[in-house]
Amino acid sequence: MPDGSRLHVVIPDITQRYWSVNIRKFTRRIRDLTQLVALGALTQPAAEFMRVCVRGGQNILVSGATQTGKTTMLNALLSATRRTERIITVEETFELSVGARDVVAMQCRQPSLEGAGEITLRRLIKESLRMRPDRLVVGEVREAESLDLLIALNSGLPGMCSIHANSARDALAKLSTLPLLAGRNIDSSFVLPTVAGCIDIVLHCEMDRHGRRRVTEIIAPSGQLTGSTIEASPLFLMKNGVLEHTGGFPTKLAKFRAAGLDPAEVLRRGAA
Repeated sequence: MPDGSRLHVVIPDITQRYWSVNIRKFTRRIRDLTQLVALGALTQPAAEFMRVCVRGGQNILVSGATQTGKTTMLNALLSATRRTERIITVEETFELSVGARDVVAMQCRQPSLEGAGEITLRRLIKESLRMRPDRLVVGEVREAESLDLLIALNSGLPGMCSIHANSARDALAKLSTLPLLAGRNIDSSFVLPTVAGCIDIVLHCEMDRHGRRRVTEIIAPSGQLTGSTIEASPLFLMKNGVLEHTGGFPTKLAKFRAAGLDPAEVLRRGAA
């Protein structure tokens, strides 16, 4: 719709009797991590850590169920990017709002009535690599486009995306499965180590029974595999309704060091 809301209509005989008209609106008032802290979505130490992760070029996966605030979280994380970065966003429909000065936002296009002219997420991700991006953001991965995203991130390009999952570890498992939809020649022996090596941080969002959207865990994959399981250390976990630092630290530090940042210092300062 003109204001960016999504319109979804189902009519008989798909529905049993009545029309079902759904309009999904997206809030624009939450623009950064500071506002999420004020709303209780995450704590100040967690927000400071995530800000350092963004500045340090970490590849961040935001997971959660429907309506848990994944897109809002992506927008807030993007507010921590440097305004000089060239950011390419790829979505099914425009939802992200980036404050950087150099942004190229792209969305998919449905096929015409003749079945021609479709532009898929896979195509857009491939095209984005030809646009000299400093950071690639995919609104959500659901299917085979996850393979193209992993290939892009494996080339050293910082990125973010969201995914539907029940927990942070489930998000890693799902991202390790979706690329297999790309074709029979794609094997888990390639996908698993690629996910382990590419994804640096997984942030999981949930909605509680009162309707409050909150971050419940942040984990850091180590880059190593134990069998078919990606090793990951919990950095923040929800305990007694509070997101607390577990005492753990990220083990993949090369990108942080290249950016002149020390995540351990930020985590210790937040715990003090």
